[in-house]
Amino acid sequence: MGGEPGRAPRTLCPVAASPLLRVAVLVLEGAKPLDVGIPAQVFTTRASMPYEVRVCGAAPGPVAGGDGLSYYVAHGIEALEWADIVFVPGYRHPDRDDPPQAVVDALIAAHRRGARLAAISTGAFALAATGLLDGKRATTHWHYTRALAAKRPLVQVDANVLFVDEGSVLTSAGAASGIDLCLHILRGDLGVSAANHAARRLVAAPYRSGGQAQYVPRSVPESLGERFAATREWALHRLGEPLTLEALARHAAVSPRTFSRRFVEDTGYTPMQWVMRARVDMARELLERSQRSIEQIAADVGLGTGANLRLHFQRILDTTPSEYRRTFTQGR
Repeated sequence: MGGEPGRAPRTLCPVAASPLLRVAVLVLEGAKPLDVGIPAQVFTTRASMPYEVRVCGAAPGPVAGGDGLSYYVAHGIEALEWADIVFVPGYRHPDRDDPPQAVVDALIAAHRRGARLAAISTGAFALAATGLLDGKRATTHWHYTRALAAKRPLVQVDANVLFVDEGSVLTSAGAASGIDLCLHILRGDLGVSAANHAARRLVAAPYRSGGQAQYVPRSVPESLGERFAATREWALHRLGEPLTLEALARHAAVSPRTFSRRFVEDTGYTPMQWVMRARVDMARELLERSQRSIEQIAADVGLGTGANLRLHFQRILDTTPSEYRRTFTQGR
């Protein structure tokens, strides 16, 4: 597999324990409460997380929210001058109303200064208003993808992914995929172990492909979805063993053909791509947290030899196991 469908080529950027990485969550008029809460909670300021979070608006004070909630933000637009990452949650009527020009200008200035900009759901419309998505892939909530494409024809809107990473600008679909995007950012900043820890704290799936479809076709029986989830869990505990398509399908009690088709719908990966991704992620965590040799880790995760592990690391992560270990041990 030549990389995750939802992101640009990888760069390893571990965050040292100090100084803190600064995260601003920009609350616009009509902001959706889940979209606001997700990055604020995932990157919450705590001893175990090297982030400082500020929730801000166009100006300090009350902001009318969406879905019956309102907000009181302590910081104004100047927080974008301070931030290393700016999250833009979804907001009401994005297809009709652009953010205030001062907000658009502040987003452009933050990006020019080197900050990453990340939109959740319809927050993509605010990023698109800056022109920073022109010529780039982006996504938003499936209900608004056509509207975004019509309003910003230079943006390459992809309606069939959970999130898109274009490096310094990132977009995601509905609220739940905002969690996927946040964990994806954590994984790039701190490594797999920290992202998995955050996922456990949130009781969320530790890894969903950015290329996964935003929703499953209505014709798919829910019982099969539960059965496939159980098979994925079963496989995660057996990564060091031979895992074939036939073995996975047998565990799910369906034909290999049905399993393959449904697995792609559920995860965005073919079954064997998913197994390889899981093995590489397990290897990443062992590289971060243990002193085991590359040969030992390759055997532990079912990749056989160090040469095989290096091959898949280069293809999937565009780095080597040794460089990955150096990068994330230095970043702690």
